[in-house]
Amino acid sequence: MALLLYLGMTAALARGCLHCHDNFSEKFSFYRHHVNLKSWWVGDIPVSGALLTDWSEDTMRELHLAIPAEITRDKLDQVAEAVYQRMDQLYQGKMYFPGYFPNELRSIFRDQVHLIQNAIIESRIDCQRHCGIFQYETISCNNCTDSHVICFGYNCESSAQWETAVRGLLSYINNWHKQDTSMRWSSISSPGTCRTTPAFLISPSFTCLEPQHLANLTLENASECLTQH
Repeated sequence: MALLLYLGMTAALARGCLHCHDNFSEKFSFYRHHVNLKSWWVGDIPVSGALLTDWSEDTMRELHLAIPAEITRDKLDQVAEAVYQRMDQLYQGKMYFPGYFPNELRSIFRDQVHLIQNAIIESRIDCQRHCGIFQYETISCNNCTDSHVICFGYNCESSAQWETAVRGLLSYINNWHKQDTSMRWSSISSPGTCRTTPAFLISPSFTCLEPQHLANLTLENASECLTQH
C-alpha cells in the first residue's frame, strides 16, 4: 500500500507531454495499481512501477528537442491513443515470464518519445509551409498550459504575397522588440516576468533583423536576409 501511495503521489507531481492528456491520470493510475499482477517474478514489480512513475519526467528528458516542447491538442490525442492502445493490450494478458513486462514498457516508452518528437517537428514544418507570419495553438509539455507557436512561412505564390509577408514580419519584429523592452522594464519591478522568443527570431541567419539594424532596414534588405535563411 505504501508503494502504491508513493507511486501515485510522485506521478501527480510529474510533468510531460502525455501527462497533459485528459485521460492520463486515470489510465496510469490503473496501470500502476495493477502492475503487481503482470509478472511471475517479484523483481519485475518495482522496476515496472518505477518506469510508470517516472514516465513523464523521463519523456521530457529523452525528447532532446532544439525547439520548445509544445504539441497541438490533436497530435497529443493521437499519441495518447497509440500509447493507451498498446498499454491496454499489454495489460490484457495474464502474468508474463520474468523480464518481459518491463521490457515491453520500455519499448512503448521509446516509441512514445519518437511519436511526440515527430508530432512537434511536423507541426513546425507545417507552420512554415504558410506564407508569412503564422500561429497555431499548442499545449506546453513542461506545465500543461495553453500556449502557441509563431513561425514565418516561405510558401508564397507570388512576389506580391512575398512582399506582404515580409512587411508583416518587419511589423511583427518592430512590435516584438518594443514589447520586449517594456517587458524587461517590467521584470525589474516584477521578477519572474518573461516570455519565450519565437524560434525564427533567434536564428543566426536573422542577425540583420536585430534591433540595432531595424532603423535602416529596407524591405529589399529584409527580403534578401530571409531568402538566405
